Amino acid sequence: MHPAIIGIALGTQLVVQVSGDIPNFNLEKACKVLSEKADQSYNDCLNDEKSARQQLGSIWSSYPASIRAQCTSDTVTLGMNSALDLLTCLQMKDDAGPNFSSNSKRAAGTKPPN
Repeated sequence: MHPAIIGIALGTQLVVQVSGDIPNFNLEKACKVLSEKADQSYNDCLNDEKSARQQLGSIWSSYPASIRAQCTSDTVTLGMNSALDLLTCLQMKDDAGPNFSSNSKRAAGTKPPN
């Protein structure tokens, strides 16, 4: 799924952020909007989002708070409000190299699981 499509489709959807926890996006609403505007079924979207949320659960705490906050902010600011996009942001930070954060476990030589 292309991030630009998600951003356009989801527009101003709200996100609930619980301090230190994975953000709670309204996946049902996001997938309803996306299925109306993109070439993906509601059920496929929901399955993708739930899978991404599950993957986030296993890696979230391995990232420094600053990276989690940056990716959450980027995801919300761009109007994506998607667990899949949040996961992608974190993975892109991994791909950026070992110096993406001086406090990260990756910088210390441990890569978070994908």
